[in-house]
Amino acid sequence: MVIESFIGASILALIHLFAGSLRFLDVIPRSRWLSIAGGVAVAYAFVHLLPELQQHHEILRTTIAANSFQSLAEHLLWLMVLSGLVLFYGLEKLAIRSKTKSGESTTPAFWLHIVSYAIYNALLGYLLVREDRGLRSLSFYLVGIGLHFLVNDHGLRQHHRQRYHRAGRWILSAAVLAGWGVGVSTELHEAWTASTIAFLSGGILLNTFKEELPEERESRFWAFALGAFSYAGLLLVA
Repeated sequence: MVIESFIGASILALIHLFAGSLRFLDVIPRSRWLSIAGGVAVAYAFVHLLPELQQHHEILRTTIAANSFQSLAEHLLWLMVLSGLVLFYGLEKLAIRSKTKSGESTTPAFWLHIVSYAIYNALLGYLLVREDRGLRSLSFYLVGIGLHFLVNDHGLRQHHRQRYHRAGRWILSAAVLAGWGVGVSTELHEAWTASTIAFLSGGILLNTFKEELPEERESRFWAFALGAFSYAGLLLVA
C-alpha cells in the first residue's frame, strides 16, 4: 500500500496547490460546492473517525493506567478532541483580530497559522499509511480529507491572500508529504495514532463549522446537509 498511499498524499498536496484556481468558489452566497464539501468532512469525522477511537480506547487506557494515571486514561481521547477544537478556534480568532486595513493578517499571525496547519496536514499525511488502511478505507479517507482541505484552503486564502498564495500553500502541500514520509519510515505506538485521530477529529469539526456558520457568508444549509448525509450513508453501507 506504499505506492497507493503516496499517490493519495500527492493528491492531497495538489489540492492546496491548485484549489485557488477554482474561482467559482469565491462567491457570496457561499458556493454550494464548499457547503457540500464541509458536510462530507463532518460526516467523515462523526461516522468514521470518532467511532474508530473506541477501538483504540482500551489500548490507550491500559498504557496510561500502567503509569498510575487512571482518571486521565479514561478521558484522554476526548480531551484530545477538545484540544483540537479549541486550538483551531483560537487560531481563527487570532487571524480575524490581526487583520490589517488591506484585509490581510499580520506576518506573525500568518506564520503561526501556517505552522499550525502544517502540523495538522502532516498528521493527516501520517494517517494515510496506518497499517490497517486498505484500498477502500484509503479511498474514503481521500474523499473526506480532500474535500476538507478544499474548505481549509479557501478559508486560509481569505485570511492571508497573496501571502498564502506565495508561500502558505506550498508549505501545507509539503507538510502532507512529510507526514506521509514519517508514516512510511517510522512505526509509532498505537496510543500515538489514537491521540492523533482524536486531535484531528476536533480540528476537522471546528475548521468546517467556522467556515459554514458565519452569517455573512450566507452558507447553503441544504447543500451542507446533502453532503453530510449522503457521505454518511456511503460510509455506513460500504
